[in-house]
Amino acid sequence: MKKDTTLKGRIKRISLSIVGFVLIFSVISMILVKVIYDGQFPRYDKPHETITARLRYKEFETNYPRESVSFFSGKNRLQGYVYGTDQNRGIVVVAHGLGGGADSYLAQIMYFVDKGWRVLSYDATGSYESEGKTTKGFPQALSDLNAALTYINGEPEFEDLPIMLFGHSWGGYAVANAPHLGHEIAGIVSVSGVNSSMEIVLEQGRRIMGGFIYTQYPYLWLYQRLLFGKIASLTAVDAINQSHIPVLIIHGRGDDMVFYDGCSVIAHIKEITNPNIKTLVLDEPGRNGHNDVFRSDAATAYIDEINAEYHELYNQYEQKIPYEIQQAYYAKIDRNLAQDLNLELMDEIHSFFLACLKR
Repeated sequence: MKKDTTLKGRIKRISLSIVGFVLIFSVISMILVKVIYDGQFPRYDKPHETITARLRYKEFETNYPRESVSFFSGKNRLQGYVYGTDQNRGIVVVAHGLGGGADSYLAQIMYFVDKGWRVLSYDATGSYESEGKTTKGFPQALSDLNAALTYINGEPEFEDLPIMLFGHSWGGYAVANAPHLGHEIAGIVSVSGVNSSMEIVLEQGRRIMGGFIYTQYPYLWLYQRLLFGKIASLTAVDAINQSHIPVLIIHGRGDDMVFYDGCSVIAHIKEITNPNIKTLVLDEPGRNGHNDVFRSDAATAYIDEINAEYHELYNQYEQKIPYEIQQAYYAKIDRNLAQDLNLELMDEIHSFFLACLKR
C-alpha cells in the first residue's frame, strides 16, 4: 500500500499522534492523581495514650462527663460525644482537623463547657473511633458536619438550642462552608480554615510535584467530582456570602500548612460581602502557625523544651526510637502544660459566640 504523503495525510497522522498522546497522558495522569490523592487521606487511628502528649479523657471524665452518641455519614457510623448535657445556652459543634479526632480538642471542649455551652464533638470518617477505611478527602469533612447537624436537628434534647460551629483546619474548611448545607446556624468560628478543597489539593500538590501539578488540574477536578459530586466544587467565600450568619475567621500569618496568602479563607477576605464577618490575624511567633495557634506562652515554651529532648532521642536512635523509650519519654510529659490554652484567643471566640446569641 502506498504511503499517503499528501498534506491531508500528514495532518491526519499528526492528529492521530496528538490524540494518542492525550489519551496516554490522561490515563497516566488519572492513575497518578488517584495514587497521590488517596495517599494524602489515609485512615487515622487513635494513637495509644502512652505515646502521645494529648490530654487523656479518663483523667477528666469525673468533672466533664459525656454522653456517647453515633450517627451515620453515608455508610459509615461516626462516633460522637455530648458534653454539658444540662446546659442550655447553646450547642457548640467541634469539627476537628485532619489526622486528629474529637479528643484532640479536649482542652477547647472543656473550655466551652466551663463557659456554659453544651458541646458536640465527633470523630470524622476514617478517624479514631469512627468507621471508614480512609478520610477520603477535604469534602468529606463537610459531609460529616452535615451528618452531625442533621443528627442535632433530629434529636428533641437539642431543640431550640442555638447552634455554634467551631472548626480547625479540615474542620475550619467544613464550618466555613456550612452555610451551603441549609441548616440553621447562629455563628461560625473557622480557625486555620481552607476556602475550597481544590485550592488545598493544588497547594499541597505543589509541594510534591512543583509546577507540574497544574497540568493535573483537570484530572484532580474530575477525581474529586467522582468521589464527592457537586460538594467538591463548593467554596467558603460563596457559603459565607450567601448568608448573613456571623463568621469569625482566625488565621496565623506563619501558617505553613494552610498558607495565609494561599488557599486559606482569610486570603479571600476581599471577596467576602457578608457584613457580619470578623477576622483575627495571629502574628505572635510561636503561636501563629497551624497547630500552635491555641497554645499559651507557657505551653509554647514547654513544647520547645520537650521537642528538643525528643530530637536528641531521634538522633540517638537514628530515627527509630524503640517503643518502650517513646513510652518513657511521654510518661514524663506534663500534658496539662503541653495543652495549656491561649485564654485570650479562647475568650475572643467565646465573646463572639455570645454576641451571636444577641442577634
